[in-house]
Amino acid sequence: MSGIDWLLDTSMVIGLLKDYPHAVALAEEQELTLDRTAISQITRMELLGFPGLTENEETAIQSFLNAGHVILLDAAIEQHAIRLRRAGLLKLPDAIIAATAIARRLRLLTLDRDLSKVMSDLYSGW
Repeated sequence: MSGIDWLLDTSMVIGLLKDYPHAVALAEEQELTLDRTAISQITRMELLGFPGLTENEETAIQSFLNAGHVILLDAAIEQHAIRLRRAGLLKLPDAIIAATAIARRLRLLTLDRDLSKVMSDLYSGW
């Protein structure tokens, strides 16, 4: 998936959609453009599967998703996710999102401190 630099997790997408200062600052710091970003299939499910999602929120999410790319799960992502789960580092959804970044060699942008720490440790091994 050439031209893609960043994988956004659910917390980052929500932060951008809700204009949270930390999310906006992180996006600006990284010079983020949606055409160079992707999300995991898991993030799409988390965003659109949120209970009580309003029609306006769904429309905003769909617009956001249409501006970027969605990475579907495959065997490479599955294997990385299994390793992360076995190591006890992350819950399954976060392990799949992290595995997506690892398998596609993308930088993960997240507002989740635990996930950020795990990814920072993993990136240092690249």
